[in-house]
Amino acid sequence: MLTVITLYSTAQNEFEPNYDESKVPVFDLPNPLVTFNGKEVKTINDWENERRPELLEFFIQNVYGEVPDHLAITSFKIIEQGENALGGKAKRKQIELSFTKNGEELSYNILLYLPIDVEKAPIFLGYNFYGNHTVADDPNIIISDAWARNNESFGITNNQLTEQSRGIRTNRWAIEKMIDSGFGLATIYYGEIDPDKNDMTDGIHSLFYSKGQEKPKSNEWGSIAAWSWGLSRAMDYFEKDADIDASKVIVFGHSRLGKTSLWAGATDQRFAAVISNNSGCGGAALSKRKFGETIWRINNSFPHWFCDNFKKYNNNEEQLPVDQHELLALIAPRPLYVASAEDDKWADPRGEFLSAYYATPVYELYGKSGISNSEMPVVNNPTQSSIAYHIRTGEHDVTDYDWEQYIKWAKEYVLK
Repeated sequence: MLTVITLYSTAQNEFEPNYDESKVPVFDLPNPLVTFNGKEVKTINDWENERRPELLEFFIQNVYGEVPDHLAITSFKIIEQGENALGGKAKRKQIELSFTKNGEELSYNILLYLPIDVEKAPIFLGYNFYGNHTVADDPNIIISDAWARNNESFGITNNQLTEQSRGIRTNRWAIEKMIDSGFGLATIYYGEIDPDKNDMTDGIHSLFYSKGQEKPKSNEWGSIAAWSWGLSRAMDYFEKDADIDASKVIVFGHSRLGKTSLWAGATDQRFAAVISNNSGCGGAALSKRKFGETIWRINNSFPHWFCDNFKKYNNNEEQLPVDQHELLALIAPRPLYVASAEDDKWADPRGEFLSAYYATPVYELYGKSGISNSEMPVVNNPTQSSIAYHIRTGEHDVTDYDWEQYIKWAKEYVLK
């Protein structure tokens, strides 16, 4: 176990989130370089053949859930494209991926912007929350007919996306900054893979059910693993697209989709790098700190996100033989960026930072740099290395500041 510096252990009402460092419980943090049976991991071979597989399997069976079977892309087609997007800076493609299994079909669309003057572009890949048409004020982007969470300010009622929300989230996607830096963007509306509601009869899950089955088994995938699966299938397509450098795909996610990007990076080593933006509990933040959102809270508020086995650790984090720093370690030696926001206490910025710090020894095993100091950096002062971290001013969001750091870091640690 690793020594963790905490202050005091004080009983906490399970219904009230803790935002007081003095009430963070004393806890033992498992060492990522010691196996479950106590063997010290000293070499890359030990990590890759013993420790990494057992950690990955624990997370699969007890946190995110197992994908019950293999399913490849049945077909893909370009349904729209333009050569003069973003004022002539980019070309745009919209690609429909389709999947068929057990007599059922599911399709989802990838919106792709690529710099016009780059032959094989590196890309950022990430889900969006309210439809592809929200990320850019572009009348050519197709509006999804998939279920969506109602949001009157976005013009979304009756769970249907509408024209009113076109371009409403351009503030979260610095597309022109990406294009100007030689990167493309691929984004997908996450609700097309699995609607974000506690109903496992729709979305991709239903294609895998046996007759009469209405929900996954207790060790099978929740929505985060389903969304992660969708990112990997997008990667399958990128490997066939001559306009994309499939060896330079950086998977990005914010909030629940930051949890998803981390899980995608852990389970699919084809992703060149991973970015977690304000991912919090079940993402980058250490669970055993019980700060902000907890396992109990997340499993009660969003019971469909994780596998049912994860509920064994509701108000029982001390029994977890793993923690989220070991999820981050599963991404090694590929570059990883964890980012927090000063006012986003719910996501536990310190817990996100410490997770990156305690994942660092695995990166060092590969001769990579990480977080060398357990003291958090000051606000708006990024620490960039193979494991990068920043905490910025502001709230739970994605900002131009975030993207400026990600682009700078990606040029240094992914492209070189």
